[in-house]
Amino acid sequence: MHEITLCQRALEIVEQQAAGSGASRVTAVWLKVGAFSCVEPAALEFCYELVCRGTLAEGSTLHIEEQQAECWCPSCQQYVHLLSSHVRRCPQCQSNELRIVADDGLQIQRIEVE
Repeated sequence: MHEITLCQRALEIVEQQAAGSGASRVTAVWLKVGAFSCVEPAALEFCYELVCRGTLAEGSTLHIEEQQAECWCPSCQQYVHLLSSHVRRCPQCQSNELRIVADDGLQIQRIEVE
């Protein structure tokens, strides 16, 4: 489960940003997760709560947005967007030769502090 490592690293960044702004508490964090990032949102939520214990972010709300992946289909010569890593066929021509062009993994989008 690599979600715990991702949460630990995200929390480090969140705490640095919160401390830099003089915040006493983090109340919410928004993350964007790429469709092919191999991150399970439910596991991410569980790990986030776990790593936040005893930190500025303890009790904060985690918001997760799943991002579509941009893929190139060499068969129909089009860019297509997929939301699920379980779909491996082009929605236009049903080719299974899609190439991932952009999938931004995991990004911190926003932090809410007090």
